[in-house]
This record gives sequence, structure tokens and C-alpha cells, in this order.
Amino acid sequence: MLDNTSFLENIQEDLKQIAKPYQSDLNQKIKKAEFIKLCIRCAGRDDFLRLDELLKSKIAKDIMLDENLEECALIFESLGSYANEKVEQYRIELIEDLNQRGQEANLEIHIDFPKFSVLKGINGEIDFSNRCTTINKKALKSIDPRRIITAISRLKHQLYDRPYDPQQFIDSLCQVYLGVIEKENLRFGDPVPIHKFYLEYVISLQTQTFFQNMDKGKFKGYSLDQFSVDIWCYFQAGIGGTSKGEELELSPGRGKSLWLIDSQGEPRRIISISFHKQQE
Repeated sequence: MLDNTSFLENIQEDLKQIAKPYQSDLNQKIKKAEFIKLCIRCAGRDDFLRLDELLKSKIAKDIMLDENLEECALIFESLGSYANEKVEQYRIELIEDLNQRGQEANLEIHIDFPKFSVLKGINGEIDFSNRCTTINKKALKSIDPRRIITAISRLKHQLYDRPYDPQQFIDSLCQVYLGVIEKENLRFGDPVPIHKFYLEYVISLQTQTFFQNMDKGKFKGYSLDQFSVDIWCYFQAGIGGTSKGEELELSPGRGKSLWLIDSQGEPRRIISISFHKQQE
């Protein structure tokens, strides 16, 4: 007597193997059809930014090589040239608009498209295809120059347009450094890991009220961007060191580091911080 269960299981497996290539081919055809429909919709909206991205994708190349869709090759090629030309024109206009609006806001923008920078510590990148601009790793869901300049101005105000005393700043850094080496039984001049130091420095900025009730509303934030800019402004001030004659040293390295602006104005991975007596 036949084992019906085993027989039917074998039949199912055989049919699956037969259907598999057909199903795969069908899925590819559906995927290509949906892609062509998407191109039609983008063309209808004259969404040349999206078209430019789509027509440079792998699936577009696959369609152009598909013998069953050979008519698409010339259409895609023509549409791709159109989109690319429009994107290039838009890029030129965007750069001009960004420069003009930057001048109106008294901001000197350095553009190496798609990247740009304003002052030290403010960097951005424009992502055409996703209609997004990243400024200091924060996403702005727009590539409108007006909104970009507004976001830059707001960040510039936070980082640069506030009371800042370079002498007080470097003295406060040294005070925190001295506190850390005392707790860690280190000698003066020994390097302190920058992550540990940054944490201790942020803690030093908190008021007594915060330590009595550590509600987040009472916490005084101090971003890494602000820390980096404050260090740069200290270097720019050229005061030479602390009021007691100690000199700051930032040691570059990999591993557990932080990106900070060095004395040359370049972003660098800093792994530790220390102070030394200034040489006579």
C-alpha cells in the first residue's frame, strides 16, 4: 500500500522546484513593470531629481538590456539625458541661490558640492535624491536654500553668538583635568581619555540645583559641536594657556576618540587631553 503522506510530500516538492524559476521570472517582470510605472509617474510630475536617480540604478540597466523591453532602452536613454541636464542646471541655480542668501545673512559659505561649510565646526551636505540636507549630522528634510540658511544661522547663533571668555574657558578645562587626575591617581601631564574628560566637563557645568533634583529640565546641555568650537575659539584667541601657565595638549589617535577642531582649524580624532607647564 502506498504511503500517501510521503507520496504527496514528494509531489509538492517536485512542483515547487518546477514553479520556482517561473515564479522568479514573474517576480522580475512585476518588479520591472512597477519600475516603469514609477518612471511614468515621475515624468508626469517632471520630477527630474527622482528620475535621475532611478535611471542610474541597476534595475534601469537591467531593463535596457532586456530583449523583451528593448524599446525602453532608447526611451530611458533619452529620459536620462533630460533628467541629468535638468539636475545639473538645478545644481548650478541652487549653489548660486545658496551663496546669495548666505551673503544676505552675513554668512560666508564654502561650497564643494554636495558638501558645504560655514565657519569652523559647521558642515553640511545636500542630498538631492532624498530631498534632504544634513547639517552637523542633523537632517533637514529640505534642499530649499532659504531653509538651509535659516538652519545654519540658528546653529551659528548657538555655537558662536553667546558669551565666551577664552581665558575662563581654558582655566575651567584645566580645573576639570586636575580633578580627574587626582581621582585617578595620575600625575600632572598624564593624558586623560577624552570621553572621560568630556563627561566630567559637562558635569562641571551643572548647577547645584541639578544635583539636588536631576530632572532633565534642569540639565545644562553642552554638545560636542559646542565643545569643539569653544576649543577652536580658544586657539584663535592666542592667549597661550591658563592664567597659571598651563598649556593644553590634545592628542590625536584612533579608538575611543572624539572629533574636535585642532589648533590648525582641522577636524581631528582626539583620543586624550592633558595639560603641561609652559616652557620658559
